[in-house]
Order: sequence, then structure tokens, then C-alpha cells
Amino acid sequence: MQRSNMKKVNLLMAAALILLSSNLMAQNTNQLTAKQTVDYGLKNAYQVKNALLDVLIQQQSNRDITSAAYPQINANGSFNDYLNIPTSLLPGEFFGGAPGSFIPVKFGTKYSSSAGVSFNQILFDGQVFVGLQARKTSIDLRQKAAELTEENIKANIYKIYYQLVVSKTQINLLDANISRLQKLDHDTREIYKNGFAEKVDIDKLTVQISNLQTEKFKVQNTISNGYSGLKVLIGMPVKDSLILTDTLNEAQLKEDILESSTYKYTDRRDYQLLDLTSKLNQYNIKRYKLSQIPTLSFNANYSKQAQRSQFDFFEKKDWFTTSYIGLALKIPIFNGFSTRAKIAQSKLEWQQTLNKLEGLKINIDNDVVVAKNNFTTAIATMDFQKQNMALAELVYEQTKKKYEIGTGSTTEINTAQVDLQTAQTNYISALYDAIIARVDLLKATGKL
Repeated sequence: MQRSNMKKVNLLMAAALILLSSNLMAQNTNQLTAKQTVDYGLKNAYQVKNALLDVLIQQQSNRDITSAAYPQINANGSFNDYLNIPTSLLPGEFFGGAPGSFIPVKFGTKYSSSAGVSFNQILFDGQVFVGLQARKTSIDLRQKAAELTEENIKANIYKIYYQLVVSKTQINLLDANISRLQKLDHDTREIYKNGFAEKVDIDKLTVQISNLQTEKFKVQNTISNGYSGLKVLIGMPVKDSLILTDTLNEAQLKEDILESSTYKYTDRRDYQLLDLTSKLNQYNIKRYKLSQIPTLSFNANYSKQAQRSQFDFFEKKDWFTTSYIGLALKIPIFNGFSTRAKIAQSKLEWQQTLNKLEGLKINIDNDVVVAKNNFTTAIATMDFQKQNMALAELVYEQTKKKYEIGTGSTTEINTAQVDLQTAQTNYISALYDAIIARVDLLKATGKL
């Protein structure tokens, strides 16, 4: 059984070396604090990039809206070659023919050409003016959506970053357990040589050491996957090396967070986003109301036209000028109640947004209460599990001393070892929970 376990350990160590060698092939090395990791993610994460592109897209959309208020100038030109000149019928009696008869006559020339410029300027259009007023709110809405995306990315980065930092503590605890058991294994072998221990005691320790080494390998694999996930989240090439330089302790987790956890609804970016949506709803209502009043525009046209029997447009012959200026007034009278329906629909959509704002206030209150409760519980649990781990370690050391002087049994020391591992696992789990609870509380109060 011992050879089988040692073979298993060797295979695990070989796999660990493969993982290590793959890390050595990394292209670049990045040593980042938590804040630097967040900054890297906000700059490179594709979700953030797309959210910022939405802002630029809205800017171009606003320019399109603005263009409606500018003069519209167009140049036009045409050239026609009549393969068959149009024919018209004239009454025959005009030419001495019988009444009721018609004579086909071709009017026009084989070639005709024209060129001109047209000008149009809106003087008054309520919908255009509302669109111009809503431009800033539209940009603010996109920017706030981008900030909300950034906040979500930021929260996930902090959670994963500090979980990976805490994983170092987990590895250190596993190493300490392996070292402790290896020392016990050495002592037990000496006791066995002197006839005060059984072979089965050595085999049990070998199994325990093998299990711990297996667990350590699994944790290392989980950490490696965590680093890859963090790289993907922040937009870093997976082949690059990432080294986390920050540390974390219980004091940092508790640091004045409950005292500074007062909040206002307007601190939350999702509330700000919904409030901007409400303003756009109001602009929409105003736009449809103003569509019921007349619109006025100014227009002008200048053109030249020529007709030729031969293609000699480039010779110095007459081009006939046509030009005009004018006003166009459009008065809406009846469109089948379409505008009335659009106004009613817009008002209902605005009311929905107001309802969402009220619902969001309730959700924010609940988020903060739950986040505070979770944080308080997580911190208390973390402190308790830390004390429990220290006590389990003390019990183990006392049991080990009893075992070494022959007053303790292998059952007692095995039980103490299992209790110690359980206490360590519970502490690491509580530390993870405290990290997540702190980030969730900061996010709930709009202070992340």
C-alpha cells in the first residue's frame, strides 16, 4: 500500500511540474496590486470596452439628430439621351384635318441636361428641438450604463483577487500540516523500531500524508484556474504571468466599514441609470406632443437646363436658368389617432419607470440590510473559526506530546489531526465569505 501511495504522490508532483513549466512559458510578467488589477480590467475588459463604445455610438447618434437642425444642401444633375423622342397627339383640325382626328407630333430634342443646387432649412419643428434637448441626457445614460458595467467588473475583480490572495494562506496551512505529519511519521517509525508502535500506525500516516499532498495539488489546480479566470475577466492574455502583490488580513476586512455604510439611493449607479431613463421618457412624451403643432421650413433652388439636337453641351450655347425660394408649412390635422396613442404609450412607459424607481428603492434598502447582516455574520464567523483553529492546533500539539511519551493512542492523534484540518478548512471558508461580504456591502451602499 505504501508503494502505491508514493507512486500516486510522484504522479501528482509530475503534474505540478507540468503546470509550473507552462507558467514559465508566459509571455509577460505582471505584478499588480488589487487597485492596479482593477485599473487594468477597466482598461482592457471587453465588456467595459463595449460599454464605452456605446457612449461613442450615442455621440454619433446625437450628431445625426443635430444634423436635422442644420441646412440641407444638395447638388443634382441629369443627362438624357432620347433614343425615341416622346410623341404627342394634337387635334388634326389644327392643321386642316377632319374634326376628331389626331396628328402625332414629336416634341423636344434628342439630348437634354440639367444641373442645380437645392437648399432646405427647418425653421420650426418641435420634435427636432426636443431631440436637441435630449442629447445630453442620452449621453449621460450611456455613460452611466458604462459605469455600472465597470462597477460589476470591479466587484468581481476584488472578489477573485483577494480569494486568490487567501489561497496562499490555504497552501501554507496545507504545507504546515504535511510537515507536521512528516515529522510525526518520522517519530512513529523510530517508535516502531523500538517496538512501541505497530506497522499499521505508519501506514495510516502515509495515507494521511498522501491525502494532504493530493488535496494540496487540487488546491493548486483551483488556484491556477482562478488566475486564468482573473486574466480573462480583466482582458489579460492567459499566457501572461500574473503576480498578486497585495496581502489581506482580518483587520483590513473590518476596517471602518460598518461606520461608513450610510447610503443614499442616488449613490447607486443602477438608480442613477433608471433616473436618467425617466428623464428620457419625459422627453419622449414632449416629442410626441409637439408633433401635433405645425412645422415650417425654408427652401430654395437654383438650376440650369439645356436641350440639344446634337451632343454639344460643352460649346457656348444657351443654358436656361430656373430659380426660386419658398416656405413650406405643414399643419397636422388627422392621422388616425396615431399621435394620441403614442403619447399615451409614452406616458405609460414613464409610469413603468417611476414604478421601477420605487421598487429599486425597496431593493436597495433590502440589499444594504442583507449585506450588513452577512458582513457582520461573516466577520464573527471568521473570528470564531480563527480561535477554533488555534484551539485545534493546541489540542493536536498536546495529543502529539502524549503520543510521543506513550500515554496517547493513534486514534487520539488521528482524531486531533482531522479536527485540525476541519478547523483550518472552516477558517479559510469563513475568510472567503468575509471577503465577498465586504465587497457586497460596499457595492450595496454605492461606495465600491
